[in-house]
Amino acid sequence: MEFDRLVVSFLVDEVVGGFFISVPPGHVACVYDRGRGVLPHVWGPGLHLKIPFWQVAKLFNAQVIEYSIKSGFDTSANKEALGDSPIEVSTKDNHDINVEGSVLFRIDKQNAPELWENIGEDMVSKVVRPFSRSRISAVFSELTLDQIKQNRSEVEKIVKEDINHYFRDRGLNCEGFLLASVKLATRSGNDHMVLEERTPELIVS
Repeated sequence: MEFDRLVVSFLVDEVVGGFFISVPPGHVACVYDRGRGVLPHVWGPGLHLKIPFWQVAKLFNAQVIEYSIKSGFDTSANKEALGDSPIEVSTKDNHDINVEGSVLFRIDKQNAPELWENIGEDMVSKVVRPFSRSRISAVFSELTLDQIKQNRSEVEKIVKEDINHYFRDRGLNCEGFLLASVKLATRSGNDHMVLEERTPELIVS
């Protein structure tokens, strides 16, 4: 779980304690200046100068990150873990379903300083998880079971655009939503598979 936190916390405490900020590929860095606060400039990969002791650097993972919604995922030990349990929602035609899938997202590099200053380090628990659950539930509640089964790609597109609308104002970008499976909850307590996970397509050369 600590690995999850390291990846999505977008933060590693001060990179180099002296004069330099070392930013690896796939990351950006922001600097907190004890006199001016979080500086608006974003540092890309490479070696950069800073004022020792007076300025503190934070690393942000700028790569696409997968947030998995699946059975058995436990967030009790780490609220910043990259995932969640299946989302339970009632469709427009009153069928209770469990939705599993993946939200692909990344930080908006140019807005990383604002993200750090306004939201802080707990971005999963404050933004990714609540908004993903809310928007996925909202989209599926407006669809019938047949619409979900027959329009998988369109449903994925709608969810992605809806989540991105809310992410954008908070310094994150939703790169996509991949629908893994949809299960119909029955009275017996056993879930009935409605939409199964995609199987890799055979590529013929």
